Amino acid sequence: MKHPSAYLDWYVRVPKLRHDLRSSGLMALRYKVALGEVDLSVNYDHGNPETARLLANRYGTGISNMFVSSEGASGQNARTIRYLAETNPDRTEAVVEYPTYEPLLRQVQEHFSRVRRLERKEEEGYRLDAQALEKLVSEKTGLLLITNPHAPSGSAANASELNEVMRVAREFGFFVVCDEIYAEFNRKAVPTLFSIDPEYGIVTTSFTKAYGLGGLKLGAALAQKKIVEGLYADMLNTVGNSPNVVQLLASEILAKGMEVLERHKEKWEPLKRMTERWLNEQEIEYSPNRLGVTYWIRLPVEDTYRWVNSHTIPQFSLAVVPGAFFQFGDGYEIAKSDRARIGLGNIDPDKQDLCEALDNMENALKTRRPNA
Repeated sequence: MKHPSAYLDWYVRVPKLRHDLRSSGLMALRYKVALGEVDLSVNYDHGNPETARLLANRYGTGISNMFVSSEGASGQNARTIRYLAETNPDRTEAVVEYPTYEPLLRQVQEHFSRVRRLERKEEEGYRLDAQALEKLVSEKTGLLLITNPHAPSGSAANASELNEVMRVAREFGFFVVCDEIYAEFNRKAVPTLFSIDPEYGIVTTSFTKAYGLGGLKLGAALAQKKIVEGLYADMLNTVGNSPNVVQLLASEILAKGMEVLERHKEKWEPLKRMTERWLNEQEIEYSPNRLGVTYWIRLPVEDTYRWVNSHTIPQFSLAVVPGAFFQFGDGYEIAKSDRARIGLGNIDPDKQDLCEALDNMENALKTRRPNA
């Protein structure tokens, strides 16, 4: 791989922490599985039909527009980006939003020779700017990659914004891949990009963030039928057919377990309120986030990357995500940034972990070195 993710490498190398404020996905979902007798020899070249049907119902589309895999949203993104690049070889340019979740940028860089950046400006609420997009694209553009809600700010684009983006996509004939994994925190509040434009709009998503199903690795994509068929053919020729057990379990949860998942998700609402009170008390600027358990914050710290790695981790066994990981340019230079992302996913809602973590973060801010 020519463009590995610096963020993912950092994430897995951080030692075990007492106060881990990095995760955007919920933890500790325990679900009693009752699959009964299962034929473990079965697999599917187009996914489990029942899983595809249940997902199609959830997203208001047809089964022929559902690509289901056991690779999570990350796998869906990587496969879809590569597929679009390989099937449109004359389209050598792509656009990726800024700031962005860095692994998405690296996946696009892996397959497109020129990657331009669509800035989502803080002073404009991180909205999608279709006029700015028009100035970046051409007949060589094959892909725009965005997130909705936006990672890291949590800003959710409405149907009007998405329509304007897709107007540009239709005019220049490029596809828009929208990672909507955080929309699962309230699916009714965010229109799917595919519902806005079923020809050029492609949605990738999973239940790993909103429902704590990281271990299941179920991935879903919504796209036009030709692309769905192409993705299944690509999967068949790379990793083989879809495993039955993962999708059987997904069908069980989608049909009978959504109330359990919703109750689990609701446990984080008090944690969010506590975090917002603390941020307000500390007079720390943050972007409101109604769809997720993360906060994009501005700290009184000159360089949060240095502060986290040399101060909060070794001295307080605490980490947030340095903002620099969302603010990469084309290369790997770590920018000085006062931004950071707090994630509550690894906080156990049944314990008092968050109070202690926020107290320790306050102490880490008070004891920082002047040039940190």
